[in-house]
Amino acid sequence: IVFSGNGPSGICLSYLLSGYTPYFRRESLHPHPILQRKLEKAPEVSILDQDLDYLSEGLEGRSDSPVALLFDALQRPDTDFGGTAESVLTWWHEPNRAIPHLVLGRNAPGGAWHSIEGSMVTLSRGEWMGLPDLPFKEWLKQKRRGLRNNRATAEDIAQYYQHYVMKKGLQKNFRCGTVVTSVRKVSAEGISNHAQEDLPENSGLLWNSNEQSTEVFQVDGFFKTVEGDKEPFSIYAENVVLATGTYDSPTWLGVKGENLSYVHHQLSALEEAVKNNSIGIMSDPVLIVGAGLTAADAILFAHHCNIPVIHVFRRRVSDPGLIFNQLPKMMYPEYHKVHQMMKEQTAACAGPYECYISLPEHHVLSFGKDKKCIIQDKNGCQKAYKISMALVLTGSNPNLSFLPNSGVDLAMDNDQPVNPKRNPIDVDPFTYECTQEKGLYALGPLAGDNFVRFVQGGALAVASSLLKKANQNPP
Repeated sequence: IVFSGNGPSGICLSYLLSGYTPYFRRESLHPHPILQRKLEKAPEVSILDQDLDYLSEGLEGRSDSPVALLFDALQRPDTDFGGTAESVLTWWHEPNRAIPHLVLGRNAPGGAWHSIEGSMVTLSRGEWMGLPDLPFKEWLKQKRRGLRNNRATAEDIAQYYQHYVMKKGLQKNFRCGTVVTSVRKVSAEGISNHAQEDLPENSGLLWNSNEQSTEVFQVDGFFKTVEGDKEPFSIYAENVVLATGTYDSPTWLGVKGENLSYVHHQLSALEEAVKNNSIGIMSDPVLIVGAGLTAADAILFAHHCNIPVIHVFRRRVSDPGLIFNQLPKMMYPEYHKVHQMMKEQTAACAGPYECYISLPEHHVLSFGKDKKCIIQDKNGCQKAYKISMALVLTGSNPNLSFLPNSGVDLAMDNDQPVNPKRNPIDVDPFTYECTQEKGLYALGPLAGDNFVRFVQGGALAVASSLLKKANQNPP
């Protein structure tokens, strides 16, 4: 089995496929009485071997995935009610259940968490960022650190994921510095075990040629050496798991002039410009487009540096779909402040916040070479603004160029590109196997699970499915 992506989804799945097996802890009591009764029926049977559809029936919560809600409820029984009840799971290491696998990733284990500004604070509560059987809070305590307002920094999270892989002995399955360029189905005939050009260091077979498969996946790519060379590889596997996340390519507006040098699509461009003193208090305003948390982070950063901001977004400030309207004020004071600014400081009425103008229900029409930006309101009225730089922060899309037709055929709507919020990959909810391609699985944001807390249920579903397949075809 090969997974593409070594973020939290990939790490959690590697743990489950390395023989670490969850069982219901007999003396524990779950606050959900129906789930408790179901768990008590077969405590000697691992959760991986039980019927996940049956166990997850009737659970409700902040995810649309029944298995995500199940695994979350088992690990953090009453966390949504502010409780701190212990996990009802106990973990046993059963090496005979391990399934050979390789986890391929560009960065160190932790995936995109290594690309995020280290001091950024997570949206989710710190304890929700943890992986099975090693609570994040416990790890922070060992570092003699606490959680700020119950939340953690991106740097802490990235270090914790690396520590987790070492502590659980998973590193032998990880190959960092790898880039996958192609995943496609090929005929199994004529491929012998010798055809496996493995990655540096032998990692065991990922496909058993004695089995009756007529087709296998060929995974091609290259490994970046310390010297900076690219060593190509080809691996053949019966199952491939896509866990690449969505941090790869920022969304563009698709307007004229968006490719000009002063228009950027990442928050780091603003941080860089401030560091280089290329913008400051006396500059023309920075245009920030978007109404999500990355846009809010950019506004907070600019506000902190006294840099003037024009903030453009399509929705109404009161739109219930706006993320700020879904966050508890007490837990997210800084985002609540941005939301207040968006409400009180529109161009129509000056508010208490200097250096900031909010333009709700507006959109960008074009960027000019003279750094003038044309913005239009909902009534079609247009206005030009002189700006120093623009940040288009309207989300990001996964880069699935290594799949045939960039994975479009796998999506819920196969006329549109894969998008984690609007058009995820179509998977079976209890196995996470792609409905359009057997043997191919999708995890995390690609399957519509956008929080670390909930991606782990997908890993449970995949591991359960792969273990059942392995038991049908013993090597």
